[in-house]
Amino acid sequence: MSDDRYADTAGRAVLETIRGYGVDAVFGIPGTHNLELYRPLADLGIRAVTNRHEQGSGYGADGWAQQTGLPGVVITTSGPGLQNAMSAIGTAFCESRPMIVLSPGVPLGSEFADVGTLHETKDATAMVGAIAEWSRRVTSAAEAVEAVHDAFTLFQTGRPRPVHIEIPLDVLEAPADVPAEARHPRAMPPRVSGDRAALAEAARLLRGAQRPVIVAGGGSVAAAHEVTTIAERLGAPVLTTLNGKGVIDERHPLSLGSNLRLAAAREVAEGADVVLVIGSKLGEAELWAPRLEARGAVVRIDISPLQLSKNLAATVGIIGDAAAVGAALLAFLPDGGRPARDLTVERAAIDAEMRDTAPETVALAELIAEALPDNAIVAGDSSQIVYMALGSVLRSRHPHSLLYTPTYATLGYGLPAAIGARVAQTEHPVVTVIGDGALMFCVNELVTAVEQRLDVTVVCVDNGGYAEIRQNEVDRGMTPVGVDLVQPDWAALATAFGATGRRVDDREDIVPSIRDAIAAGGVQLVHIPMQRQD
Repeated sequence: MSDDRYADTAGRAVLETIRGYGVDAVFGIPGTHNLELYRPLADLGIRAVTNRHEQGSGYGADGWAQQTGLPGVVITTSGPGLQNAMSAIGTAFCESRPMIVLSPGVPLGSEFADVGTLHETKDATAMVGAIAEWSRRVTSAAEAVEAVHDAFTLFQTGRPRPVHIEIPLDVLEAPADVPAEARHPRAMPPRVSGDRAALAEAARLLRGAQRPVIVAGGGSVAAAHEVTTIAERLGAPVLTTLNGKGVIDERHPLSLGSNLRLAAAREVAEGADVVLVIGSKLGEAELWAPRLEARGAVVRIDISPLQLSKNLAATVGIIGDAAAVGAALLAFLPDGGRPARDLTVERAAIDAEMRDTAPETVALAELIAEALPDNAIVAGDSSQIVYMALGSVLRSRHPHSLLYTPTYATLGYGLPAAIGARVAQTEHPVVTVIGDGALMFCVNELVTAVEQRLDVTVVCVDNGGYAEIRQNEVDRGMTPVGVDLVQPDWAALATAFGATGRRVDDREDIVPSIRDAIAAGGVQLVHIPMQRQD
């Protein structure tokens, strides 16, 4: 039964504006205070994905965003619902991912009342503002719509990071009084292509370089063509961060993969006479070292001027969009291209270091990688199987083939991110590779995948708990405490959720079991107890 009072509320105006920019899915949980954000979804053709925890909603939105190029949208209720999403908001900020979080708030004039209303929160906008790019409490439907437009402008022209729009309950449920034309998508300003003098100086350094090297980060993922073409013209090897993984096809003869955590890979960049850094802060979380000690000239390209000397001072800094700057830089470089540098020695050194660091984990990761289709999207978690091995072993052909959070390094990301990736597209199979400890942070999302009727395969690598932290304790002379975890019957647990669970105890069964799970479709869980592998 319809109610004319809610025919065109502020909630509808906000979602209609978001839909106009192309967003056709939202992630969240309906609650007492956010129902007017849910009412218009079906009418607008927006799919509602109900996660079982708002942290999963945030990570699902992140996985969706990485496949679509649009911001992930999260709807929470007030108070605890919004607070539950904070880890995902923090992740999106640290990893520079576009996200819009919508939440209701107390009515206008009731701020900080402290009278015991449902979900009462001291200052929700300030809370989120402490970790998001910006957080706004609006006072009208028109302000809420304007905030949506501002968010899309940020994502198009600046460093993409999460934003939060708090809509007071009386505003949310009131008639919108926002004209239709104000809800239409706005034309975006042109992408910044860099200062011409800086481009010319950068090109001069690169043309004269005998051993140039490119380091590509997450800010370069929309510039895959430009990065690859620059590399080919310079004959320069390319190293990427994990967020930049796949910017150049990792089977390309100039690719050295996403291996900056390894000293042998960093030495390639540090030994360059000119290193070109595109869209990366070169942070310790990616390098596993305090800094990249470049010995030659440094050219940096970044959308944010604050990044140009962060962690590594630029000889030449160029502010602008990676793809636009890359295209402009190519105009200064010779068309012919140099012969590709022979990287046999460098590849061997990187590979040897990777295997020496974690031989058993690398061997298992190679089996998992062997089982995956070439076009698979893999959602990783902050688990040893991913950061010690799979991130290096997987050879991604395209950006966003490995979904991961190397900087925030949270547990519980992989499964909801895989759900979001699958909701976004059905062309590529989606697999999450996740440790047992991390899976316990998000195991509830198995039923979300079942409910949404998704094809998602979960590969759970079980090392008995928090193995790295256990080793940290041993290295400090501690008796291990709090790290050896009781395990459920993972296959039975998956079955209880309505998925299909299978346990793999023999090494020779790992590859066929994963392949069979992917081929079978639906929600599949493959449990691999590491201690049982011979």
